[in-house]
Amino acid sequence: MRAKRWATAVAILLAGVAPAAAQSGKVARVDAAVQAAMARTGAQGLAIATIEDGKPVLVRSYGVRNAAGDPLDPDTVMYGASLTKAVFAWTVMQLVDEGKVDLDKPIADMLPRPLPDYGNLDAYGNWGDLAGDPRWRKITPRMVLTHSTGFANFAYLEPDEKLRIHFEPGSRYAYSGEGIILLQFALEKGLGLDLGAEIQRRVFDRFGMANTAMLWRPDFARNLADGWTEDGKVEPHDERSRVRAAGSMDTSIADMARFAAGLIRGDGLSAKARAEMARGQLPITTAAQFPTLQAEAPVAAQPKGVAAGLGLVVFDGPQGAGFFKGGHNESTANMLVCVARGRRCVVLLSNDVRAEAAYPDLVKAALGETGMPWRWEYPGLFAAKE
Repeated sequence: MRAKRWATAVAILLAGVAPAAAQSGKVARVDAAVQAAMARTGAQGLAIATIEDGKPVLVRSYGVRNAAGDPLDPDTVMYGASLTKAVFAWTVMQLVDEGKVDLDKPIADMLPRPLPDYGNLDAYGNWGDLAGDPRWRKITPRMVLTHSTGFANFAYLEPDEKLRIHFEPGSRYAYSGEGIILLQFALEKGLGLDLGAEIQRRVFDRFGMANTAMLWRPDFARNLADGWTEDGKVEPHDERSRVRAAGSMDTSIADMARFAAGLIRGDGLSAKARAEMARGQLPITTAAQFPTLQAEAPVAAQPKGVAAGLGLVVFDGPQGAGFFKGGHNESTANMLVCVARGRRCVVLLSNDVRAEAAYPDLVKAALGETGMPWRWEYPGLFAAKE
């Protein structure tokens, strides 16, 4: 009997040691992959977090945060770029749960006046440009969050800098920050919400994201990341003074680990709302995400199993269903990738856009082969190799 109890105790001990050893090996593999990626790309700073079973298990930073050589650490404030859109979508889904937003009710019905009557507002958008096109009345929050409004990414990218609708709203995917700002406008002017305060309360405070905000905070200056462009030039951090749902968030890798863990667990949302975010709502039919408004690709060239979720892009791969959201500008390279099985994620933040070239390898090191549609997300990486 004593021998049997001893054998059972040993088995329990070994069962605990094996996962710990496996996790240690994974950390070593990720660490080696990051070191190799920085050496290969010349990236000056990079931060990574991994989530297993809905919990952060690795939060680590590498390199420097500025030209002075100050180290990048897990609490360094970095530009969130379009990862902001995922945070915004999560916030909207809380409002859906509370009955304050209907995903399929036209945004026109949320506003007290016709959208074009607001004119062109510097803080929001060129709504007056839509006066001659009644299709603005059809646009819904679901269309905004699936990037199917028909808008260009931003009106200033149009040849005449005028906002227009390029296709029937809801009919196809075309990435648009302008659409995100339209929904922000409806929440603020139609529902009377202060979006910055809502996101602070609903997301940043909920998940303990102490170094994250939608507006610049003076205390960020003590541990702030500047950036590096493709040609190696230093780009000072932009002190954003306006809440922009499309991309004004500053954050840190430690904070984004907390958000990613909450997102994959579904914290703060009903099971229905969380599932809706990660459900394929609209098939994606272009060969690449950018440039936006490109023609739909022949069926053979369309990404397989890739669709718009709500504020996310969803895909099917060897590990089953997954989703992702990227964020990019001239000196920023961010990526969030999650797989539903095992509630696993990896978050990558870099203040050097050159790091982006290594992201497929880094995600594979952290999560294994996911089926992430890299060719659609980063077509330039593959064009350079072909």
